Amino acid sequence: MPKKMKKKGKPTVHQNLTGFDIKINPFGELTSNLNIDSLNEFLNENVEDKKITDTVAEEE
Repeated sequence: MPKKMKKKGKPTVHQNLTGFDIKINPFGELTSNLNIDSLNEFLNENVEDKKITDTVAEEE
Protein backbone atom coordinates (compact mmCIF):
# COMPACT_ATOMS: atom_id res chain seq x y z
CA MET A 1 0.00 0.00 0.00
CA PRO A 2 1.26 3.48 -0.75
CA LYS A 3 2.12 5.80 2.10
CA LYS A 4 -0.20 8.68 2.82
CA MET A 5 1.13 12.02 1.70
CA LYS A 6 1.30 14.75 4.33
CA LYS A 7 -0.89 17.71 3.58
CA LYS A 8 0.90 21.01 3.28
CA GLY A 9 -0.39 24.26 4.70
CA LYS A 10 -2.81 24.90 7.51
CA PRO A 11 -6.36 23.53 7.58
CA THR A 12 -9.37 25.83 7.40
CA VAL A 13 -10.93 26.53 10.78
CA HIS A 14 -13.88 28.42 12.23
CA GLN A 15 -13.29 32.17 12.26
CA ASN A 16 -13.38 32.25 16.08
CA LEU A 17 -10.48 29.77 16.18
CA THR A 18 -8.19 31.59 13.77
CA GLY A 19 -4.57 31.02 14.79
CA PHE A 20 -5.41 28.02 17.00
CA ASP A 21 -2.49 25.61 17.28
CA ILE A 22 -2.20 22.48 19.41
CA LYS A 23 0.79 20.17 19.83
CA ILE A 24 1.86 17.22 21.97
CA ASN A 25 5.09 17.75 23.90
CA PRO A 26 7.62 14.94 24.60
CA PHE A 27 5.89 14.16 27.91
CA GLY A 28 2.55 13.49 26.16
CA GLU A 29 0.92 16.70 27.36
CA LEU A 30 -1.23 18.79 25.04
CA THR A 31 0.04 22.32 24.61
CA SER A 32 -2.03 25.00 22.94
CA ASN A 33 -1.81 28.69 22.19
CA LEU A 34 -5.48 29.14 23.17
CA ASN A 35 -6.79 29.18 26.74
CA ILE A 36 -8.54 25.90 27.68
CA ASP A 37 -11.54 27.73 29.18
CA SER A 38 -12.18 29.73 26.00
CA LEU A 39 -11.82 26.56 23.91
CA ASN A 40 -14.35 24.72 26.10
CA GLU A 41 -16.74 27.67 25.88
CA PHE A 42 -16.49 27.61 22.06
CA LEU A 43 -17.14 23.85 21.97
CA ASN A 44 -20.14 24.14 24.31
CA GLU A 45 -21.71 26.74 22.03
CA ASN A 46 -21.00 25.09 18.66
CA VAL A 47 -20.91 21.31 19.18
CA GLU A 48 -23.93 19.20 20.10
CA ASP A 49 -23.26 16.58 22.78
CA LYS A 50 -24.56 13.24 21.47
CA LYS A 51 -24.67 11.59 24.90
CA ILE A 52 -26.94 14.26 26.34
CA THR A 53 -29.39 14.17 23.42
CA ASP A 54 -29.48 10.35 23.50
CA THR A 55 -30.43 10.27 27.20
CA VAL A 56 -33.17 12.88 26.67
CA ALA A 57 -34.60 10.86 23.78
CA GLU A 58 -34.61 7.65 25.87
CA GLU A 59 -36.45 9.34 28.76
CA GLU A 60 -39.28 10.43 26.46
